[in-house]
Amino acid sequence: MRGGCTKAAAARFAGEARSRGVVRMVCLGDVLAFGAQPTEPQVRVINDETARIGRWLPDTFIGFCALNPRLGERAVMREVERCVGGLGFRGIKLEISNNAREPCMKPVMRAAEKWGVPVLQHTWSMTNIRKRNLHSDPEDTAALARRHPNVQVIMAHLTGCGYRGVLEAKGVDNLVVDTSGGYPEAAILDFALEHLGADHVVYGSDLPIRETAITLARITGTAMSADERAKILYGNARRILKL
Repeated sequence: MRGGCTKAAAARFAGEARSRGVVRMVCLGDVLAFGAQPTEPQVRVINDETARIGRWLPDTFIGFCALNPRLGERAVMREVERCVGGLGFRGIKLEISNNAREPCMKPVMRAAEKWGVPVLQHTWSMTNIRKRNLHSDPEDTAALARRHPNVQVIMAHLTGCGYRGVLEAKGVDNLVVDTSGGYPEAAILDFALEHLGADHVVYGSDLPIRETAITLARITGTAMSADERAKILYGNARRILKL
């Protein structure tokens, strides 16, 4: 949340989610609070907010470590060790500081492999947003996962990645696509299930930008088996986050 998340707001989000059957959620401080290129101290501020939210409701929120890969290997390794090793975060979140193909991603992926945590990469079709120096196209995120087969990569934003994004992710064993990003779009989840299978799709909420009822309806309103629905809503996340 811009301006920081209050304890009351965190409790409200958790309560709303629990009323709809959601018991655990990944949380992040405001990853865009300082723009696309946060400094090392600013990255710490973002992650300190994440840690604070987690302390308020430890049985609900799971922290992911925000990074700016362009700060270099030392900064990346220090912050991952602090957040994952010290604060108990369970993943890495990358926003729009760089493209996933850039060499600065190597330390990030080494850190993820060392600590055994997934990398959630913001991804959007660059045929719509022509800022590929900062944003990662589905093609870029799929290439990142292929280069680092020992790291679990989560391609964020199914709707933003679109049908081409699903096809880019196809056949990449260590890559899953999350269902966040825009409001539900007819047939896109069906397409993902057809080409990726339920093992490679995971629910994403995009809170507080989207309403939980709507993002859940994207899953519950799509025809699939009970086993497939269970994998997407919680089974895959439980496996990836080692819960």
